[in-house]
Amino acid sequence: MRFLLAIVLLWAASLAQAQQGPLRLELTEGVIEPLTFAIPTFEAESPAAGRLAQDVSRVIAADLTGTGLFREIPQTSFIAQRAAFAAPVRFPDWRAINAQAMVTGAVNVDSAGRVTVKFRIYDVFSGQELGTGQQLVGTEGGWRRMAHKVADQVYARITGESPYFDSRVVFVSESGPKGNRRQRIGIMDYDGANVQFLTDSSAIVLNPRFSPTGDRILYTSYETGFPQIFVLDVATVGRRSLDVGDGSMGFAPRFAPSGQRAVYSLEQGGNTDLYTIDLGSGNRQRLTSAPSIETAPSFSPDGRQIVFESDRSGTQQLYVMPAGGGEARRISFGDGRYSTPVWSPRGDLIAFTKQISGRFAIGVMRVDGSEERLLSASPLDEGPTWSPNGRVIMFTRETLGETGAPSIYSVDITGRNLKRVDTSGAASDPAWGPLQP
Repeated sequence: MRFLLAIVLLWAASLAQAQQGPLRLELTEGVIEPLTFAIPTFEAESPAAGRLAQDVSRVIAADLTGTGLFREIPQTSFIAQRAAFAAPVRFPDWRAINAQAMVTGAVNVDSAGRVTVKFRIYDVFSGQELGTGQQLVGTEGGWRRMAHKVADQVYARITGESPYFDSRVVFVSESGPKGNRRQRIGIMDYDGANVQFLTDSSAIVLNPRFSPTGDRILYTSYETGFPQIFVLDVATVGRRSLDVGDGSMGFAPRFAPSGQRAVYSLEQGGNTDLYTIDLGSGNRQRLTSAPSIETAPSFSPDGRQIVFESDRSGTQQLYVMPAGGGEARRISFGDGRYSTPVWSPRGDLIAFTKQISGRFAIGVMRVDGSEERLLSASPLDEGPTWSPNGRVIMFTRETLGETGAPSIYSVDITGRNLKRVDTSGAASDPAWGPLQP
C-alpha cells in the first residue's frame, strides 16, 4: 500500500496564465457535447518502458472518457505522429482532426526499476500549453496511480474542478448463492482495479466507511451473531472493536470530518437511537431519544450538522439536526420513503435512496429539501456515496430473481453517464475515499 510519488515542475510556464486560457469546460447541466482530445501513445524512453508507456496512456484516456465529459479521438484518425516528447507540436495537424485538447507524455524505467512519467497538456486551437508540464516518479507497481494523477491534472486544468481519479473505494465483495452469500471487505481503485481484501469471508460485513484521510475504515460485522462496529487500519489491516455498551448492538457507523469521532446507530432494549463516540477516549454521547428508529447518520462537511433517516413521522424520511443533538427538522416531503442520506463533500446537496411504487432510485436534494432530483431507477438501487469532488455518485444496483446479484454503478449528479463499475465479481455498499496524497 505504500507508494512513493514525487512531483517535479519541469517548465516555468505560469499556471495562472494557463487558467486564463481559452480552453475551459463548464460543468453544468448544459454539457452535452464532450470535449474532444488526442492522446498519442506516450514515448518509451527506455526499452523497459515500452509496455508501460502504452498502459499509462490507455488509463489516462479511460479516466477522461469515463466522465462522459471528454471524447477521445481515435489514433487511426491522427494525421501526424509524435516523434519525441520534446518535439514541437504541429497544431494545424491536430486542429484538422478537431482535437480541442492534447496530452503528450513519455515514460522511462531506469536500472533500479524506478518509473518516471512526464506529460504536457495543450489547448490545440489556441496553440498554447495548459499549465506547467510535470514529472512523476514512482515504482513499477505504482504506474496506475501515476496515470490517474496525470488524468487528474488534465481534468482539473480543463474543468476548473477538483479531480477524483487517484482515489479508492471500499466495498463489500460478495460470492456464493443468493441465499448464502459470503462477504469480505475489499478496497479498490475508483475504476475497479487493484482489488485487495481486508477481511476474510467468515462473517457478514456491512457499511464500510473511509476515514477523512483514507487510512482507517469503520464497518459493521456480525461475527458474534450481533452487529458490532470495528475500526480497521488500512495499512496494517489491524482492527479493534468499538465499545458501544453492554447489551447493545451498534451499526451504520460513519466518521466525523475531524476523523476523531464517529456517529452510529445503537439498538438497545428494542429502541434504536443515534450516538457519537470519541475514537480515542471511547466517551459516548447520545444524540436522539425517540421511540422511533433513527439510523444512517452522516455529518455535514463542516461537522456542525447530521442528516439521518427516521420513521418518527410514520414512514422513513430524512431529518437534519445539530451535530451535538437537539431539535431535528424534516427535509424530505415527496411521495415514497427516503433512506441512507449522505452529505455531499461540497456541502450543498444530500444524496439518498428513495423507494416509491415498488422501485428504488438514487436522488439528490438541497440541504433544505428543495430541488429533489432522481438520478437512477431500478428494482433495487441503494446506498449512494460521493466522489471526493462531489460530482459523481456510486451506489449498489441489485438484480432480482434467484440468480440476482449486486453490482456497483456510478452516475453524474446531472443524471448522465450512468455506468457499471468493472468489479471482478458481485459487489455492494461502496464508500468513496478521499484523493490519495
